[in-house]
Amino acid sequence: MNTGVQKQRIDKWLFFTRVVKSRSLAAKLAAGGRVRINRDKIDQASYGLKIGDVVTITLDRRILIYKVKDLGERRGSFPEAQLLYEDLTPPPEPAEKQAMAVAEKRDAGSGRPTKRDRRITERLKQGGSGFDGI
Repeated sequence: MNTGVQKQRIDKWLFFTRVVKSRSLAAKLAAGGRVRINRDKIDQASYGLKIGDVVTITLDRRILIYKVKDLGERRGSFPEAQLLYEDLTPPPEPAEKQAMAVAEKRDAGSGRPTKRDRRITERLKQGGSGFDGI
């Protein structure tokens, strides 16, 4: 019952494409639910990957989106590994834009209280008027 469709384990493919350093790390990544194939979350390292699938990988600080162009036979050099996939990952935003977005979202005064604010709060709790011309 061979359908003619070639498949490869997702942990082997992740290792061959140099996404992770070892095959055991690739298996943990897949089993941990951090890999999606065609938008479906997988939870097994033995999932059969085929040419044309879109693989979304969630790493610590970034998300990778790859389209499978070929199934590897061995872990080769980086240029050789790049022949196995087409990178569909959107380019990251510049660091300045990310910092500005965070600064713009924060409301004024929503941070930690200052030393002055803390002293006023303590005076109010003790029964004082709070603001005594500080």
